Amino acid sequence: MLNAMWLFSYKLKKGKSVEDFLKISEKLKNEHISKAKGFISWKQLFDGKKWADLGTWETMEDLKNFEKGTPPPIAKEFYSFINFLSLKSQYFTIEKSY
Repeated sequence: MLNAMWLFSYKLKKGKSVEDFLKISEKLKNEHISKAKGFISWKQLFDGKKWADLGTWETMEDLKNFEKGTPPPIAKEFYSFINFLSLKSQYFTIEKSY
């Protein structure tokens, strides 16, 4: 069984508060993502301009099944912070950890 990861990179919309964004992100994780089958962790990274979300799941099947579901209202609120023109997403399986 190989773990799976998502990697999203994006910028926030102009004028959006980082503090509010992080609050919504935590609420989304606590109320929705963390309850999904196979969820392991979610890290949010920032380089001063772009954000990156690194999520880990037990299997790629768990990750894909999670993404098939209908997003709850809190997810829509989270998405309202994202500049979708800057969004890039990739999915990986973890082949080896050191």
